[in-house]
Amino acid sequence: MHTVCKINTTLLKVDLMRKISALLQSWLVYAILLSMPLSAHAETMATNTIDGFTLGGYAAAKANMHPDGNKELGLQNLSLFLGWEGDSRWRLFSELELEKPLYWESDSKLTVNQAKLNLERLYVDYNLSENLNLRTGRFFTPVGHWNLIHADPLVWTTTRPLATTRLFPQSTNGVMLFGSKSIDTKIIDYSVYVEALKNEDKERNLGDAENLKGIHVSLSGEASLGLSLLEFNELTPIDNKYRMIGLDFQTKINGWELSAEAFQRYINSGNTSGSGGYVQVVAPITNNWYAITRLDAIQMPQVDNTSRWLVGAAWKRTIGQIFKIEYVGGSGELSEAPKGLITSFSLLF
Repeated sequence: MHTVCKINTTLLKVDLMRKISALLQSWLVYAILLSMPLSAHAETMATNTIDGFTLGGYAAAKANMHPDGNKELGLQNLSLFLGWEGDSRWRLFSELELEKPLYWESDSKLTVNQAKLNLERLYVDYNLSENLNLRTGRFFTPVGHWNLIHADPLVWTTTRPLATTRLFPQSTNGVMLFGSKSIDTKIIDYSVYVEALKNEDKERNLGDAENLKGIHVSLSGEASLGLSLLEFNELTPIDNKYRMIGLDFQTKINGWELSAEAFQRYINSGNTSGSGGYVQVVAPITNNWYAITRLDAIQMPQVDNTSRWLVGAAWKRTIGQIFKIEYVGGSGELSEAPKGLITSFSLLF
């Protein structure tokens, strides 16, 4: 019996190593080709300004080997940033993203049919005072910290925590007052926002949600602690008004990074109706390599509870270039939270 167990364990390790080796080999050439032409200006282009205009963006390529053997490979994102900031109180920012411009899956040809163009952000800021600004347009909903900085080159993992994908609308078309205030060695950041125009992006923003409004406050120093309160209506699968509370935490100690977010939703009757959260740890290894592990889960009405665990590593070639490899396991199957062996390479330019 012990011999059989040892053989099975050995075969499992060999199979996993073969998968890792195959993915690394396929990505090595691709990552080099993707990074070399842009590496000379990857860190400087985003800061180049002409007459107050700033142009930049990021690109991300991804490969996924699912537990059932199915494979995916493609250029995941191409995003373009355009900003303007003159000498006045006004500032403009926009982000246009092309999702899956190139996509290949097992038993199918390379295709561009999966491509989708999204207006991620388009807003105008006006500085009202030293500590207060007004924003109008389309912006990321200020809930926690992952939703605000989820661009591929700026996060540690290719996959996104479950709790940040379905519990609240990821973007808002509306108006926001925001600012920050220093108190001794601490900084308080705050934002108050309300939806002015319904968000029609149903696939990526919690179905058919509307009437969104909320606040977010965070206190940062050696660590960052945030509180989110929001309210919105979701028309599918049934018409419900949700109130949600969220907590987020992040700190760095001797090169280690600990981050966490937790959310709880309530309906009009006061009963709970959806919750989720995650905890993620990043540890430095050597030569710009980092180890990452994460546990996260989500519970939604009329949907089975889903959980994920992740172990992986990331190599930060520069501030704006990162290679990631991770293995994701857990329960259920969600399109926005795939399982299996996943690698990606992304860069800012």
